[in-house]
Amino acid sequence: MQAYMSHTGCLMEFLAKTLDDPNAKPCGKCANCRGQPLLSPDYDHDLANRAAIFLKRSHQSLQRRKQWPSGDALPICGFTGNIGNALRAQEGRALCLWKDAGWGRMVAAGKYDHGHFDDELVGACVEMIQQWKPEPAPEWVACIPSLNRPVLVPDFARRLAEALGLPFHACLQKAMANPPQKEMQNSFQQAHNLDGVFVADPATLLPGPCLLVDDMTDSGWTLTVAAAVLRKAGCAAVFPVALALNSPRMD
Repeated sequence: MQAYMSHTGCLMEFLAKTLDDPNAKPCGKCANCRGQPLLSPDYDHDLANRAAIFLKRSHQSLQRRKQWPSGDALPICGFTGNIGNALRAQEGRALCLWKDAGWGRMVAAGKYDHGHFDDELVGACVEMIQQWKPEPAPEWVACIPSLNRPVLVPDFARRLAEALGLPFHACLQKAMANPPQKEMQNSFQQAHNLDGVFVADPATLLPGPCLLVDDMTDSGWTLTVAAAVLRKAGCAAVFPVALALNSPRMD
């Protein structure tokens, strides 16, 4: 690709030769053959700014799961059948799509390159929550714990809570290590992989509605199981909040 970008001759001929085409010859149509860009490098800066704002407001709905996987996926938790209102999370929100233009790339860089989520993401989530206006209004903030990255999400959730004027309580804890969810192949495995993983500390759990924060969500099972644990422990309502959605739909 670097050789292609720096090539000064016909670009189509370059590609044809790379693919071992014996009849490769100049096309007369590419930018190098014509000696000028095929598209104008000039653009409307106002339009570009509006496009950037639009991309940074691509909030994603996180739909509530209503059924536990068939079979005995969660025997330790004792969750089976329908997810009743007593255990079900509320509809949630994700700030963006993972690695998408706008906030998505900043989320990925914060997780894997910097080990810290930028304050801009805190402000963006505050704006999202203010536009969303979950009801009943959340009274505190919790987060998904991690043994591999014990500081990353709690640090972000704490700063988000402070920006919202809400208390942060790290009431969810991991009782055991478990493989990454991305290694699981289906809903049964994804749910079973979380069986007995989360416990709620009754000393720090508040009864009022809360925001449950995670950095990324895909199938939705982590937030679903964690929310059910919080609800079972006495939390009135749980609103999932993720920085990024790895897929535009839940499998």
